[in-house]
Amino acid sequence: MPSNGSAETTRRVDWGVCTNAGETKHCSKLELLNLILDNIYNGVMVTDADGYVTHFNTPYGKYLGVDPDAQLGKHCTEVIENTRMHIVAKTGKAEINQSHSIRGQNMVVQRIPIKKDGRVIAVFGQVMFKDVLDVGKLAKKLSLLESKVELYEKELISLRSTKYTIDSIVGVSNELTLLKKEALIAAATNLPVLVTGESGTGKELFAQAIHHASSRRLYPFVRINCAAIPRDLLESELFGYEQGAFTGAMAKGKPGKFELAQGGTVFLDEIGDLPLEMQPKLLRVLEEKEVERVGGTSLIRVNFRLIAASNQPLEQMLVDGRFRKDLFYRLNVIPLHIPPLRERRDDIVALARSILGQIALEATRPEIRMDPEAERALKNYEWPGNVRELVNVLEGIASFMEGNVIRLRDLVFHLYKIRRRLKDSDHLTLKNAQHRAEEDAIRYALAATRNNKAQAADLLGIHRTLLYKKMKKFKIPIN
Repeated sequence: MPSNGSAETTRRVDWGVCTNAGETKHCSKLELLNLILDNIYNGVMVTDADGYVTHFNTPYGKYLGVDPDAQLGKHCTEVIENTRMHIVAKTGKAEINQSHSIRGQNMVVQRIPIKKDGRVIAVFGQVMFKDVLDVGKLAKKLSLLESKVELYEKELISLRSTKYTIDSIVGVSNELTLLKKEALIAAATNLPVLVTGESGTGKELFAQAIHHASSRRLYPFVRINCAAIPRDLLESELFGYEQGAFTGAMAKGKPGKFELAQGGTVFLDEIGDLPLEMQPKLLRVLEEKEVERVGGTSLIRVNFRLIAASNQPLEQMLVDGRFRKDLFYRLNVIPLHIPPLRERRDDIVALARSILGQIALEATRPEIRMDPEAERALKNYEWPGNVRELVNVLEGIASFMEGNVIRLRDLVFHLYKIRRRLKDSDHLTLKNAQHRAEEDAIRYALAATRNNKAQAADLLGIHRTLLYKKMKKFKIPIN
């Protein structure tokens, strides 16, 4: 029998009435205590010093399928199987986060002795997790959050973080205008996008712009360069790994990039370099939206949008058997091809002005301008390295130029390069190299000045008569 008599033990005692649900000052302390216990999410039971139940909250009753009020006054061993509440009342030692089996279900509970003047007067028991497996799930969530925080920290210090929008794409050509419209259409969907184009054309810029214009913009943008990650580490980077999956693995395991991108976008750059054995695994993730960590046994649901990019001819790789057809068709749902800079020359000057504006802003210096001849030279140049090369050239010029106006003479040493490679049959002699350098410099000067011999000679620092002689020597047409 309980110490105060079962007839006197009640679950609620109305010593006062709450006149307003938002005000507790009109409630009795006992009524308020009952309300608090009933609003605790998991089960709660309180016993007296002899192990008899004095409080039993509604959630616990619903979970066990019993009437909470009917449990009051009973000994705890009659109410909960395998209970240790009465033992804690005797020992006075708390039992925190202990496993407890009820009806074959392993739960995590805590039992805390309530003391007054050094003597146990009650024991508070609470279910922390209704299933031990929930503890593992929570640990995985914490590990995932920790990895996300680490990823976000790296992204914040990266100059190329997810800061680009459609407005960041500079250009006035018809090709680029149409491409931006297509990117916005792609952003309105969740379909895979394949961005192709030569190196340096701005494939990642388009990928980020699509992400920012989409409904996923508040979620992560996770970048993976398939060519930069060693082949033997690529699978663990993409899919993650469990504890002890391989030698050197983190003790707690690690989520993969697909998990970290939950709700957001995965950008797979250089997709053409994805190893052949990894391609069916990527295809499965795209089709099933599930990943299995390396060394794991359970599937993890993932939700992300994929944007892939390649500067390689994937169609030819299909023919050669270096890229799977089924994966290509799965990636190429929305194709975006970015033309090289030499095929949209109308964008060159606009891009150069935008880049110079950014350089001046970052260096806190006055506006950097270009004279008309310099702009013409930029526009006539082939730009084999595309936008990336244009950025590098202008940054180099801005670092050493005097004044704030870029002139034709400022471009010579930055644009001039020996384009032709020596053939296997050629002899690599100093004289041979000098002749090739001289010929290339003359050809560039003529192209930069639109074949104006006087301006070309002035650009090269030689007399026009000498220019004609050298043009004849290198068999460069005079007209």
